[in-house]
Amino acid sequence: MRLLLVEDDNHVAAALSAVLARHGFDVTHARSGEEALQALVPEGNGFGVVLLDLGLPDQDGYEVCGKIRKRTSTPVIMVTARSDVRSRIHGLNLGADDYVVKPYDTGELLARIHAVARRRAPDEAVVPGETGLRLGPVLIELPTRQVSVDGSVVQLTRKEFDLLALLAQRPGVVFRREQIISEVWRTSWEGTGRTLEVHVASLRSKLRMPALIETVRGVGYRLVAPTP
Repeated sequence: MRLLLVEDDNHVAAALSAVLARHGFDVTHARSGEEALQALVPEGNGFGVVLLDLGLPDQDGYEVCGKIRKRTSTPVIMVTARSDVRSRIHGLNLGADDYVVKPYDTGELLARIHAVARRRAPDEAVVPGETGLRLGPVLIELPTRQVSVDGSVVQLTRKEFDLLALLAQRPGVVFRREQIISEVWRTSWEGTGRTLEVHVASLRSKLRMPALIETVRGVGYRLVAPTP
């Protein structure tokens, strides 16, 4: 997922960018409000989430949030030391999707990023004129949670469907194991790794397409869109 980090402190930005990169995010760093607004042209510029610090050098972060919301529906998470309830309410009323107070736990921040991204993902994933995602012979119908291959329905468990739908939203993009566990199982990586491997193997078998989900050794998995 592409993520726009709006933070004027280069040291803070570098440390956070490194953490986010380890969890599979492609981070772009903007040091000011104007730089952030330019990065979001046109129509969000493909960013999945904006992490917006409020203490910016050129304009107040609240003002930047309002401008972002007028230009794009990209989710915005405000990250700030302003912890009073009035500040939080003001940020949410301006269109922020979430509000994280410094200092924060990195695990919580990652969970909040995934949460706001999930709220928008289904709308972005649907192919116009269809009810879901089509990848060669595979059709993933999001509203009914049904998967078919060449017109034949394949029975999947709830987690198998969630895993396939997650990977299918961005074919070719590598999803880190930690990210998949967080989004599909809503838990941490510890003790869940084997479960993920079993579900991937089951999907390959049920879909009869072992090459559809590729293992990226030491990192995670990606969906390889079938060629026509």
